[in-house]
Parts: sequence; structure tokens; C-alpha cells
Amino acid sequence: MAHFEIQGGVKLHGEISISGAKNAALPMLCAALLTSEKCVFRNVPRIGDVATLLEIFHEIGVEISGDPDSQIVEVQAKEVDLEKLKTCEKVRKLRASLLVLGPLLSRFGRVEIFQPGGCILGARPNFIHLDGLKTLGAELLREDEKIALKFEGKKLANRRILLSEASVTGTENLAIFLAGKGEESEIYFAAAEPHVRATLQMLQKMGADIEGIGTHCLKIKGNKKLKGGTFDIPPDGLLVGTYAIASTLTGGELLIRNVDHKELFSFYGALKRVGGRFDMEDRALRVYPANKLSAIPKLQTAIFPGFSTDLQSPFGVLLTQCEGDSVVFETLFENRLTYLQELKKMGAKVEILNAHQAKITGPVKLQGTEIQSWDLRAGAAMVLAGLVAEGTTKVTNVDYIDRGYERFPENLEKLGARIKRIK
Repeated sequence: MAHFEIQGGVKLHGEISISGAKNAALPMLCAALLTSEKCVFRNVPRIGDVATLLEIFHEIGVEISGDPDSQIVEVQAKEVDLEKLKTCEKVRKLRASLLVLGPLLSRFGRVEIFQPGGCILGARPNFIHLDGLKTLGAELLREDEKIALKFEGKKLANRRILLSEASVTGTENLAIFLAGKGEESEIYFAAAEPHVRATLQMLQKMGADIEGIGTHCLKIKGNKKLKGGTFDIPPDGLLVGTYAIASTLTGGELLIRNVDHKELFSFYGALKRVGGRFDMEDRALRVYPANKLSAIPKLQTAIFPGFSTDLQSPFGVLLTQCEGDSVVFETLFENRLTYLQELKKMGAKVEILNAHQAKITGPVKLQGTEIQSWDLRAGAAMVLAGLVAEGTTKVTNVDYIDRGYERFPENLEKLGARIKRIK
């Protein structure tokens, strides 16, 4: 199994351009299943999750072409073999496989897939997706090893749906389903994350009429004859945050290009509170060495526009270098603090208060050792820890990292980091 080997203590310098967002690319690619027309995607990230999804598409008869080096992917779902989808094992590897339910059920009236897999972050129930589709009139045929749904009604059973939580993929799945129906409907307590907005804007361009994008209430008038088009995957704000933390941790100076500042205000606020120094430029972020890093009373994750759960673990590494006690409060996933056990192996002072809260005391000199990735974002955090640690750090389970971070070690090496992928 491949791993990363990192020699810590080197300041990052230079500039990097941010690739497309994983969390936007996956639902947008799935939305292309709504139509038989060609959909062209630009700025598609070259990551494991996208590759797996496209492999699933190819296996079920969807035409895939394009230029990966130019980050262009063309998808045309003229034919979709629903029988092959039933036995497609690759679905088990990717939680985002849930996002094929909405478009295929909307277009063909039936769909069946294996239960999707993905990162082990704790309870990530499918009930928001399935209950939502049932409320709209779908029949849930099975929910054991597989998920099977049927929608044979000519009209929606209900036109208003209230989500029990502002689920990102739940909102996307239901909105994609409704976009392919020729009726008016509403989703209340919808997610408002930037990648949700990008997916909804794509559906608009395909021919659906959607009001309330960026709010928690969506009004959707679907269209049974949605069209293709050319769509841009927005830049990944999570990568911006990760590289900004890496620069601050190592005391370097970094220019990060292709940045959408509006989605990062909560992160900027937290970074400024601990003593991070940066300037927001035109679609770019310039990060400077911090004079002093200080603890903050509480870092609490929340739905957008709150602090993103996906930046919690990288920021937790930064808190080990801040003077004083900081409390991390992870409100979304109960297994998202497992990375702190790996930091403790490196000498971090961490007290796990409960499944959702931990106290981090700093600053400490982290020591290089062998640590593992527990999930995609924790994996990136382990790499950041290795960058600031003394000696050599070996990071294992790097497949998690490759799923969501485009050429992560290679990009860091270009910025001066001493990091190698060992196969």
C-alpha cells in the first residue's frame, strides 16, 4: 500500500491555483444523467472520487470522453443500463453514489443500487434521501444490502417537503429529482452550501426554474425535457483553507489563486482569531507568516455559512501550535475527532471530552512518527501535521486523501515541502 513520507520543518513558499470542488463535481456530474444530451464539464478535479463515479457511468453505458489534462469531461447519458447498475460493485466504494438515485428515478421511474460506502464518519443515514423521495411519491422496494426505488405516478404525491436537517446531498438529490418533473414544488430547510448552489445553477441552465438558490427555501418548477450544456465546476474552498493552514503552520508565504472568498468568511474569521495573517485579493488569497498563534475558546462546526466540518480536522492541527486551550466542537459527525488520536501519537496535548468535543492545548513540538488517515479530511490533517513535525512522518491509508485532494503531495512539493509518495 502506498504511503506518504514527510520530512517536517520546511516553510512553504510560492503560489498554487485551486482546482474544482469535489463536493460540486459529484452532484453536477450526476445531474447529467437527467438528459440524453451532452453535458460538458470544465475544471473537473483529477481525484479518486470523480474517477470512481465516471467508472460507474461507463459501466452502465453512459458515454464518457474529454481531456483529463485540461480538466474537461464530457458526459452523454443517451443510454443507461439500469440492470447493470443493480450489480455495479463500484457503487459500494463511493457514498456519492446516492446521487444517482434522484436523476435516474426522475428520468426512468425506477432505480436500484448497492448500499454506497465512503468515509467512516459515523452515522450518515440515508433516510433524508429516501424519506424525501417517498414523500414525493416514490415507493421504497428494499433498503437492505441494496436500495431500490420506483416512481410510477404521473404526478408528485406532495409538492412541499421539509427536511429534518439541512442535508447537502439530500438537498441535491431531491432537487435533481424534482428538476426532471414538470411540476412546481418546494423544499424547506434546504442546504445552502456553495456546491449546492452550483448544482442548482446547473439545473437552471438545463431548463428547470428554481427560486431561492443560496437560501433554505427552494421553489422548483421542473422540466421533463432538460437539455445539456457546458458547466464550470467552481473552485474548492476546502483546498483554499487546507493550503492556507499549511502555510500558516510552516511560517511560509503563499499566494493561492482561483478563490471564491464568499464561501470562506467563517474560515477567515477563525484563522484571523488565532493570529493568522492574510490578504484577500482579486480571486486570490495571500497568506503571510503569523507573528503569534493564540488559542480560541471554541471552534464549532455548523452548516453554511458556519465553519465547515471539512476544515475542522486541518484546523485542529493548527490549534496544536496555538498558545493556550482550544475546544473543538464537531456538531455534525461523531467520528470526526478520531484524527486527534493520531495527533496524540505525535505528542499533541489532547483531551477527548466526548464524541463531539475535545480540548487541544498548545503549543507543542510535534514529533514525526507513523500515523494513518481515518477519512479524507483527517488524511489531509495528518499531512499538515507531518509538515510541521520534527523528523520523519509516515502517513498511511493515503487512498482517502487521493479521493478528494488533487495531486496533494506533488503540489506541496512544488511549494517546498519535503514529501514523497512511496508505493
